[in-house]
Amino acid sequence: MKFPEVTTLLSVLAVVFLRGAHGWDAPPFCHSYDCPEFTVVNKYEDFEERAYQVSRWITVDSQGVSDHDVKAGFTKLWDYTQWDNKAGEHVNTHTWPALISTTEVEDGGEKHASLSFYVAPEDTVLPTPNDASIRNETMPACTIYVRTFSGFLSEYNFQENLKKLRDALTQAGKAFDSHRFIAAGYEGPWTLIGRHNEVWIHAT
Repeated sequence: MKFPEVTTLLSVLAVVFLRGAHGWDAPPFCHSYDCPEFTVVNKYEDFEERAYQVSRWITVDSQGVSDHDVKAGFTKLWDYTQWDNKAGEHVNTHTWPALISTTEVEDGGEKHASLSFYVAPEDTVLPTPNDASIRNETMPACTIYVRTFSGFLSEYNFQENLKKLRDALTQAGKAFDSHRFIAAGYEGPWTLIGRHNEVWIHAT
């Protein structure tokens, strides 16, 4: 094979790698990792409307959303991906985002929290967890309203942006699930600048 042909082949392989197996151009905040595929339906001043395709997740329930609870939950999920499963297999961790999901009881009382990692499309069969609290979930195709913010994710800045998103949706006349909300993070704790966080609220 001649040198120009080698160069062309490498260029093609690079494009395929960056686009992913399904040809989807993931946004820059996915950092060339696998992300759930979506289409931006509309962009507004304070949020955007996304249509997500069906996606799969590994999820564990959490006692709450304190730093301790979140760390404990994500540690369980991480250990599962690092051979701590019935098959002793490694699960692809080159995926974003990680989710912290909260559902409120309608009277505003008790909250239910869970933590999730996105499952890459090529992982069609996942090993059975050793920890029975970990489960596989499928998120059906849906519309999600998203607000983006930067910095290290905290309870304070999440609640602040959650309120702004709810207010913007109400002002725009959008119908949404007022009892369920999600924090989505796209970086690990070692990333100090340029962090990308999102608030997700499902449309109804």
